[in-house]
Amino acid sequence: MGKKAIVVGAGIGGIAIALRLRKKGYEVHVFEKNAYPGGKLSEITSEGFRFDAGPSLLTMPYLIDDLFRLYDRDPKVYFKYDTLNIACNYFFSDQTELSAYADRAKFIQEFTSKTGIAPRTLRRFLARSKYIWDVTNPLFLKKSLHRLSTYLRIDTLIRAFQLPYLGIGRNMARSNHSNLSNTKAEQYFNRYATYNGSNPYKAPATLNVISYLEHFEGAYYPKDGMISITQSLIKLAKEEGVQFHFEQSVSEILVKNKRATGIKTKQEEIQGDIVISNADIHPTYMHLLPNHSIPKRIKNQERSSSAFIFYWGINAQFNQLEAHNILFSSDYEQEFREIWNEKRIPEDPTVYINISSKYNESDAPIGCENWFVMINVPSNVNINWEQSKDEIRARVIQIINNRLNTDIEKHIATENVLTPKDIEMKTGSFSGSLYGSASNDVMAAFFRQSNQLKIAKNLYAVGGSVHPGGGIPLCLLSAKITSEMIPEA
Repeated sequence: MGKKAIVVGAGIGGIAIALRLRKKGYEVHVFEKNAYPGGKLSEITSEGFRFDAGPSLLTMPYLIDDLFRLYDRDPKVYFKYDTLNIACNYFFSDQTELSAYADRAKFIQEFTSKTGIAPRTLRRFLARSKYIWDVTNPLFLKKSLHRLSTYLRIDTLIRAFQLPYLGIGRNMARSNHSNLSNTKAEQYFNRYATYNGSNPYKAPATLNVISYLEHFEGAYYPKDGMISITQSLIKLAKEEGVQFHFEQSVSEILVKNKRATGIKTKQEEIQGDIVISNADIHPTYMHLLPNHSIPKRIKNQERSSSAFIFYWGINAQFNQLEAHNILFSSDYEQEFREIWNEKRIPEDPTVYINISSKYNESDAPIGCENWFVMINVPSNVNINWEQSKDEIRARVIQIINNRLNTDIEKHIATENVLTPKDIEMKTGSFSGSLYGSASNDVMAAFFRQSNQLKIAKNLYAVGGSVHPGGGIPLCLLSAKITSEMIPEA
């Protein structure tokens, strides 16, 4: 029998590391407290409507394909996706509407005609986002930032000298104002800070790299919903012998003489040669490692924003909407000030609407649409979310009615709600933050928790709360980086 690897948590990072370690010859056991896998990447069903519960936008799908190719499988047999011709529709407070076309020339024409920005200015800005990607991708997303060997490489040293030219010393909003000088364009590109739960008025301009993914690599949709990412990878993992233990809550990671020896559940202790936590790093220390104090940098990290989500079954169809839609607030800076500085629900929030039935008709009854309606809110601070639900609902409905010239409430046939408190309870994300720690600091990337925990040389961590960060692609890269640290079984 080969060496045993124990993975705590069956989120996307946990599933990915399980597959990579199984390929290395380990006997892999994954323990998950819920009755289902995927963590945030799960689903909700209600009266004929199906909703992806969490992540709704797919980028870098080749990272998913890589896991199938690892086993010489054809990814298309397991997981099918297509490019979105329109990544997102945008609705500004002055009734301006624009579509972010996948075709870059068409996007530039649309964007410049609707915002008034000069085509040359927009092209230069997009080129800069690509430059940031080319410099940072090999360093920040593909290697551990916590190993000396990373910094002794020539290519790392070259990129280190380029960092001052990437906007690392300026915040995103200030840099975008300087480079764009166009209110709508600035709001559009500042939005990308929310892709990892950060504040564009604090986060470094380096985060403009995020816009590269949509405008150069494209946005995609899975033909069977985002849940099919989880389902297809679980299918592969089971076929390859990974063993999943659902409704098995881990109460402790066992550590003795600076080695992780296994885990403890309510029923028993299970021994293992290596242990990997896919749980949020804060509760990993707080609950699973009770004999070890939480490192100060983790304890004091600013958490990412959270979300308040309505899942609405809509008994009508709206042709002006695409799969992804943004209804911008009238004062973006004020919205982020309320979320981040005042720690309260914004008075005029930006509303995101995802409608997967636009490309997967089976997600809603005939003539209907499934609306995933989300606003950004603070992580689970001292807010009574249940008491605030009606107030938030009224604000969101008013914004939708104003932007779309409709009366949306009469079309809501079913409703489910997810609050930051629910997110924390269901997924274990500390304070309900969606992406672990925020990137509101110049050195945030460097201060994320390493994928290897110092308290035991055979104890590791993967997922959105550790290096390189939150979101599906980064969780998958987290698993890849971690697996490269672990020897063959």
